[in-house]
Amino acid sequence: MDEKKTCCCEGHRTKERGEKEYKDLMNRLKRIEGQVRGVEKMLEEGAYCPDIMVQVSAINCALNSFNKVLLSSHMKSCVVEDIRDGKGDEAIDELAALLQKVMK
Repeated sequence: MDEKKTCCCEGHRTKERGEKEYKDLMNRLKRIEGQVRGVEKMLEEGAYCPDIMVQVSAINCALNSFNKVLLSSHMKSCVVEDIRDGKGDEAIDELAALLQKVMK
């Protein structure tokens, strides 16, 4: 998979990721999915509330880590590319708006 000149953030934009990046992100999501299934099983089996909450906290950490990796990739590719294409102000505004959304 070669990277396209298009990018990821706006609804109409897309990004084709390299194979390594794609596999890394998918592996992270699969692990998170497994963690969620584990919490579901804990709930079904009547696990103690604090034990479930610790596992949910681990899922939140994994999702935050996923977002950090994705944000770094976005900044190194999409944002840099937009700046090089003369759309620096728009790219920074979009990045600032994104950070406002994800850092609630």
